[in-house]
Amino acid sequence: MRVVAGIAKGLQLKAVPGMSTRPTTDKVKESVFNMIGPFFDGGAALDLFAGSGGLGIEALSRGIDRVIFTDKDRKAVETIRANLEKTRLKDQAEVYCTDADRALKVMKKKEVQARLMFLDPPYHMEKAYELMDKAAELGIMTEDSIVVCEHAKEVDLKDTTRFYVRFKKELYGSTIISIYRHRGEEGAEFE
Repeated sequence: MRVVAGIAKGLQLKAVPGMSTRPTTDKVKESVFNMIGPFFDGGAALDLFAGSGGLGIEALSRGIDRVIFTDKDRKAVETIRANLEKTRLKDQAEVYCTDADRALKVMKKKEVQARLMFLDPPYHMEKAYELMDKAAELGIMTEDSIVVCEHAKEVDLKDTTRFYVRFKKELYGSTIISIYRHRGEEGAEFE
């Protein structure tokens, strides 16, 4: 596992010890960023169920200003911090050992505004994909935001949610990447 592009390109990332997470492969990570835009001109991102932090770190390397990482697994949080240290991106990150639902409530209080969310929960937690709408409802996600969902091919996510519409869906082995964009004010159809 490594950083694919940007200022930390080529640096190896540690994986979370044990079998509790499944890191996004470099090939899938590169494809994700090709789909959402390879580089960014600032803004904030959320990496929920962050695991090793690979997706959020890739976003930082490619120009996102700040990433908030959350994972309730202590080993994952230690791994994220080690990877941020190695890539010299720790000053642009906040890392929390908490569940994603609680993290969103804290972000609302802190008036976080994010333009990008990575949502990669354990595959058995299908209800976790509802967090994209919850974050939008709480005002955390901007009206031009994008959400990247990684899920098992057996998990059938809706094409349209209350706040988002899926505009890309790609299969990689047994994994699907679904990418959503915010539908705009009051859930208007996004063109």
